[in-house]
Amino acid sequence: MSDETNKKIEELQLLENHLQNFLVQKQAMQMESNEIENALEELKTSGDEIYKITSGFLIKSDKKNVMKELEEKKKLVSMRIEAMEKQEKLIDKDVRKLREEINKIVGKEA
Repeated sequence: MSDETNKKIEELQLLENHLQNFLVQKQAMQMESNEIENALEELKTSGDEIYKITSGFLIKSDKKNVMKELEEKKKLVSMRIEAMEKQEKLIDKDVRKLREEINKIVGKEA
């Protein structure tokens, strides 16, 4: 194989690794979003006495404030997930394009 082909293959491997790491990060964000959603559901059915853990301490908190904090956090996480999905599509597009280029080069060299 030519040096150009080897460089493209290395670039493809780097992009695929980057995409894989990106997917792991996105999955973690989705899990965080699910945890926030579950916490909000629990708050809706709970009484008015709410406690939250802050810096390792259990602190009595206002239910409305906690719900507001969670809603804001949920919006932020959703925005991050959307941004990650857009970036994921761009990286995936680059991966596909590079694969096609490599396949064409390898096909000509064979």
